[in-house]
Amino acid sequence: MMRFPFALLLVAVLSGCATQAPTPAPVPAPDVPANAPAVYSLDIEVEDDYRDNRLRNLLQEHLDIARYRASEAALSRVELARLAAAAPAQAATLLETLGYFSAAATVERNAEDSSRLRLIVKPGPRTRVTKIDLEFQEGLAADDAKAMRDSLRKAWSLEEGDPFTQGYWASAKNDLLLLARTGGFPQARWGETAARVDVDTQTAELRLVMASGNRARLGTLRIEGLKRQSRETVERLTGFRHGDAYTEQQLAEFQERLVKTQLFDSARVQLQPETVEADGTSPVLVTLTESSLQQATVAVGYHANNGQSISVEHLHRRPFGQSVRARSKLEFSRDLRGVELELSSHPQPDLKRNLASLQFEQDLTADKAATNLGLRLGRIYESPRDERLTYVELLRARETAGNEVSTNLAVSLNQQWIRRRLDSTLLPTEGHQGLLLVGAGHVRGDGSSGNDSGPFGRMQFKLGYYKPFGGWFGSARAEVAQVLARERVGVPEKLLFLAGGDESVRGYAYRSLGSVENGLTVGGRVLATGSVEMARPIMASLPSLWGAVFIDAGNAASRWQDYSAKLGYGAGVRWRSPVGPLRVDFARAHDTGKWRLHFSVGITL
Repeated sequence: MMRFPFALLLVAVLSGCATQAPTPAPVPAPDVPANAPAVYSLDIEVEDDYRDNRLRNLLQEHLDIARYRASEAALSRVELARLAAAAPAQAATLLETLGYFSAAATVERNAEDSSRLRLIVKPGPRTRVTKIDLEFQEGLAADDAKAMRDSLRKAWSLEEGDPFTQGYWASAKNDLLLLARTGGFPQARWGETAARVDVDTQTAELRLVMASGNRARLGTLRIEGLKRQSRETVERLTGFRHGDAYTEQQLAEFQERLVKTQLFDSARVQLQPETVEADGTSPVLVTLTESSLQQATVAVGYHANNGQSISVEHLHRRPFGQSVRARSKLEFSRDLRGVELELSSHPQPDLKRNLASLQFEQDLTADKAATNLGLRLGRIYESPRDERLTYVELLRARETAGNEVSTNLAVSLNQQWIRRRLDSTLLPTEGHQGLLLVGAGHVRGDGSSGNDSGPFGRMQFKLGYYKPFGGWFGSARAEVAQVLARERVGVPEKLLFLAGGDESVRGYAYRSLGSVENGLTVGGRVLATGSVEMARPIMASLPSLWGAVFIDAGNAASRWQDYSAKLGYGAGVRWRSPVGPLRVDFARAHDTGKWRLHFSVGITL
């Protein structure tokens, strides 16, 4: 057995294998001129490669004699003889990259047809890892770095019993080094990496020493690109204090918060580990491109839920020089019309923003027409993974159902949580996200039938789940909600629940499923819906275009005793665009047997 650094491993081991493999005599050429063009075929036979032909494919792609045959290049018979003589050693070298260090190969010519060559390869046993010795020096050797050392050892991907290949070895080292650098040691490097391979026993023993440098600590912000926005706004979004231990995730979340303010078109946050201040910290460079001070957007389109629509939105990022953001929106569609005004502060020291909004809307999407005027005051905390919103809402609702008109005034205190654990917020394929809303308040009714005053409570829970299955991608969503109040308390229609539509039960019209009163569909006090979907790319040449099949179920009702789920199912296509998935679905309502076209953009909760 020999011990040497892995940098010299391949040269030494491959040389040893090359001497062990028998070197065949040059393939005899027919009695024709040596410089005459050679016409030949090549068959590659690899012993015990019946499962996926991976070894044969490797040789077919990289052997010189196979590549020349595939390219149909003109070869002289002398050149063909040279390539055939070199093929066994080349084959052994290629198989060593996959852990076969005792491979042997020979080239034979067909006795009946001299233009047919056959490469016979015996890979032999595959070399596997039997021992791993991973050590740490410098900052990672300190007592307070034990948790990080344990995490790195657990993350090492080339485990005992795994095949030892050049690709696995290089990938495992690179991945661990990246994890150490993003986890607080940006100067980490390999002080030593060595492998001891025993060709006779087909075993590999690995030794690695990581020299980490000192743990980086976050220091002074160096901000570039500020013109109209204040430095204080940026500093409030850091999420860390001077001297805190560095992790890449902290800076990524800081960068995400900067972008989500909509004050900057782009933001980049980087540690400068090459600079270490007297207190042991390193500066954090923040490079910003500010958004324009004002922005107006006009949108014209058609939505499966609300029909044709037009909207105008205006955003001012610093009105009257104040650290607030003002947004106004006017929307007009077939079934929904509204005006909204919103003021929100720039982030406060606790990373929260203060919100105030005034909203007027006329909603004709259900059988009960509603005209709502709402006022909200609240505070919101936003991060890439979590959001928390606390708000007080005052809602005045005027509702018309047939010939009956009622007016309600509701005031409520609400708390909403959103949790995201997704591989991508725009185009998720794995993970989950959820929303939980709880609220309590009081309604003052106008005394008409079924419209009394009284207290009420409101709860809503939504969950979305994503999971890949081989070449398929599964997703599921569920929603459960309930309003708690005495039967005669006139809870406004806007606070009740209806099902049906793109994000609910496909196959049924938007907000068409609910409690039925006097032949009209009105909002229910309970709701439960669910959906399961499987999708996959339609063709390899268009990986962003997916086909999908799905089944939805759900309904809303006045109480759980009256609840009966409606079923919808169908198929559709998905285009995974840069702004989110564009979905077009053709769904059948099981109860009516009718088909309906649905389309939407993005992922919603």
